[in-house]
Amino acid sequence: MRFYGEYASPTVIDSYEHLDGLIEKFDLENPSRIIVDLAAQTNLPLLNWVEESNVIELSKELGLKLRFWHVMDDSKDSVLLLDNLLHKFEDKVQYIIVFNYGRGNGFKIFESSTTKDLALQYQASFLNLKKLHEKSMQKIDEMNTSFWGATNGSNPQIGMLEKQRVKSWLNSVYTEFDRLSV
Repeated sequence: MRFYGEYASPTVIDSYEHLDGLIEKFDLENPSRIIVDLAAQTNLPLLNWVEESNVIELSKELGLKLRFWHVMDDSKDSVLLLDNLLHKFEDKVQYIIVFNYGRGNGFKIFESSTTKDLALQYQASFLNLKKLHEKSMQKIDEMNTSFWGATNGSNPQIGMLEKQRVKSWLNSVYTEFDRLSV
């Protein structure tokens, strides 16, 4: 909401009625993407809604693809959250696991886990999100701007070379998206 307010709307995660609206308002005649960006602590209410509302079966009937993106940092908690997700939905959905190098530089805990084996068994896709220069990231965050706004805006706080660093980082992200046909 903070960065893409004109394209986003808030959802009350512990309200089934709000979550129902994600699918009920979806235009099947002109399909597009619905992206639900959640903090880790909202995991349980969403998973309960998906299970209790039989969202996976309904999505199949409607011809919708469900992809669960899991953004990994280098912590054990991140691996445990992914493990719970994989055990809950098994091979019924697609998974994209994002290694966020902005929040960790090594994913040894994941690499040596049975969670990795399970992700591979369910044919998860893996995406590498390079680290953006720390000061640039902090500036963008402080300014409440999007990455697009940081590279295309006329804000004097972001210099020409800093814009180039952000553009280069964005290009690497888009390359990863293209690699996965996302």
